Amino acid sequence: METELVVRAQDGDREAFAELADASLDRFLAVAQGILGDTRLAEDATQQALLSIWQNLPSLRHPERFGAWSYRLVVNACYSEVRHSRRWMPGMTTQLTSEPAAADEFGQVHDRDELERAFRDLSLDHRTVLVLHHCLGLTIPEVAHSLDIPEGTVRSRLYHAMKKLRAALRVASPTATGTPETERVRP
Repeated sequence: METELVVRAQDGDREAFAELADASLDRFLAVAQGILGDTRLAEDATQQALLSIWQNLPSLRHPERFGAWSYRLVVNACYSEVRHSRRWMPGMTTQLTSEPAAADEFGQVHDRDELERAFRDLSLDHRTVLVLHHCLGLTIPEVAHSLDIPEGTVRSRLYHAMKKLRAALRVASPTATGTPETERVRP
């Protein structure tokens, strides 16, 4: 069904493109939000990506690869937003509190906040492969195709991103390391 819509949209059918855009909008926005971490920038990047998809759709040689191709344009739009926006900074926060008042009651919230902080501290390249692979469930070859990079580069970025996340989480919460209580150094 999607391939049929792509072919019709390639021929200039605006209704077919509207259906494609409507079906893809939430996914595109989720990818942009995951990469950028800022709702306004994600909305701008998604809008720019949709415009780029419409303009470049006639050049898509394999309509069945619309998904991977369109994600590449979303990622490119995210990178463009970062380059052109003064509002975005690595590690940017929207509304974070320092620490929950009662760590016992709100431990899960604290853990989620630490994970979000660690994620925002990753480079844009690392966040991009994590979002595409782990959040969207794309395979490594699909991520490589979407980003137009070698599979080895995707594997490397995933490895280093996960290593940085683990290290950041260990620093933030020493109990998360899995080290038995007796082996930890106590102050």
